[in-house]
Amino acid sequence: MAPSNKQERETREARGRVRSYQARKAVNEHQVKRRVRDNILAGSVLVVVLVVLVGAQLFYFGGGPGTPAPSASGTATPAAEPVTPTPGANAGDVPSSDLAEGRTWTGTLTLNDIDLGVSLDGALAPQAVSSTVRLAASGFYDDVACHRLTTLEDFSVLQCGDPNGDGSGGPNYYYGPVENAPADNVYPAGTIAMARSSDPYSMGSQFFIVYEDTPIDASADGSGYTVIGTVTSGLDQLISGIAAAGVADGTEDGAPVVPTTITGFSLQ
Repeated sequence: MAPSNKQERETREARGRVRSYQARKAVNEHQVKRRVRDNILAGSVLVVVLVVLVGAQLFYFGGGPGTPAPSASGTATPAAEPVTPTPGANAGDVPSSDLAEGRTWTGTLTLNDIDLGVSLDGALAPQAVSSTVRLAASGFYDDVACHRLTTLEDFSVLQCGDPNGDGSGGPNYYYGPVENAPADNVYPAGTIAMARSSDPYSMGSQFFIVYEDTPIDASADGSGYTVIGTVTSGLDQLISGIAAAGVADGTEDGAPVVPTTITGFSLQ
């Protein structure tokens, strides 16, 4: 028997309801997938932002110019056994602070062919100056690179003194604590200060020269960076001959475009 008009109508309506349900189901599934995808994307962006923020905080407030911590692989005495740093304490053959004699030491630090007149304050930073005097006299700094230049706004330093040339080296000792750090955390142009990691007892041979006024926040324990002295002449040549050329990889923090080496360091 052929279906009646009523049956045909009911069949069409039933089929329409099925198609409508299937369409709504497909839309709902698409929306669920989209929400999951958007949540994953948002989470990924959040992770990236957090990494950038944490990295920036660690750079500016954790290690500062001394990051990463120096290792004991570079030594003034090649036959010496490597020394493991001891947090919060001196380690290795640290020079006596008496070597600084509580007086001002003057001399010349030569970078490539640029002569910088320097003055080191053995009264305000006896331990750091004693170490610097001994390293300079022993020839430790001869032909050692200045491996790091920063050209960031309000952060302008040239870091030198690592025999490994990558920020990981130092003499066969570590010392502290921080001496003669500025109370306002501002390091004026011409300042010479010791680089270190977040541990105030991680200083070795690395130092940095500030070529434009630079504020550097103290570490979590309130310590800043030991100022050992100042550049008394030649800073304009350092700026024009090295700093102005910028960073080799086009960033604002890395190896200088102009390869820079300590070609002389004499103190008296």
